[in-house]
Formats: sequence, C-alpha cells, structure tokens
Amino acid sequence: MLLNAMASHAASSSSNPAGLLPSLEKADYRNAMARLGAAVNIITTDGPAGRSGFTASAVCSVTDEPPTLLVCLNRSASVYPAFKTNGVLCVNVLAAGHQSLSALFGGKTPMDERFAAGQWSRKTTGSPMLDDAAVSFDCRVVHATSAGTHDVLFCEAVAIVIGGATQGLIYFDRRYHEIAAPPH
Repeated sequence: MLLNAMASHAASSSSNPAGLLPSLEKADYRNAMARLGAAVNIITTDGPAGRSGFTASAVCSVTDEPPTLLVCLNRSASVYPAFKTNGVLCVNVLAAGHQSLSALFGGKTPMDERFAAGQWSRKTTGSPMLDDAAVSFDCRVVHATSAGTHDVLFCEAVAIVIGGATQGLIYFDRRYHEIAAPPH
C-alpha cells in the first residue's frame, strides 16, 4: 500500500517538477476542521486600547513551566488592535449553558452589550474574568508570531480561577455540545 502511494506520488511529481503537493481547497480544510472538537472560550482584554472580547476555539496548552497557552487571533478581526495594544488577556473556558454568551462574543454585537450579558471580575492583568466560567486563565502575552491570516499569541498565565462548573462546552461539527465528566 505504501509503495502504491509512493509510486502515485512519483507519477504526479513528473507533472509537478518541484514535487510539491497540490494545495487543499479552503472549503475542504474548513469542513475537516469542523470535525476537530474543541473547548469554547471567550477571550477578553482591557487596558489602554479599551475593553474587548471574542469567542475562540483555537486555544491550547503549550507548557506548564512557565504556565503558557496559545490563542490564535485573526489579524482582520475588529478586536485585533485592542489585544495587540493591551498585551494582556484572559481565556475564559465556557461551561454548559454558555451558548448564547458565546454567540454574542462571536458576532457583531457591540462590546458593551457583550459584557452586559455576563458577570465579570478582574485579577492581576485587569482583563475581564467570567465569574461562572469553568476556568479562567489571566495572562500576559509574552510572544506573538504570524501564521497565514492569524497571529498566534503565546500567553503566560499569571492567575487562574477554577470555577464550579460540572459540565463543559465544546464545539464540534459546527454545533455546541455540552459534556460532563463521568462520576469518579
């Protein structure tokens, strides 16, 4: 089987002298990524450029020493300048029941209306922390790099608040799904 794949690639390379693989269609990639389930997060900031926030699933752990996660942010997003200027953010991991809040922060709703829909507090960086989040990571952005249309923000956690949620919220196949851990 592997030999057939290699022979097929070699045959296609003759029509593609550089040996480059054909590029994927954007729609195919987006459809495939819809099958990659992910936690739903509201990313917030506050500082010299003002208070702002957006919904994201492109968040993951990088390392626990120092405690660092990454957040991907589209450079064409209306919130981009605030995050770039403020240099701090809070990753608020949503719990079951937060679907409508996620939709508000994921749409064109004015910022004041987005924040009015939840209860917020602040820790070290001053970024808004959702009071009933499953967990909130208060972070300072320590590095950023560009990849395609997005910036990948490396964020060091300076404070963490673990909420009391017993169910989480994920996004899979373009829909929200509530999940619960099995009893111990």
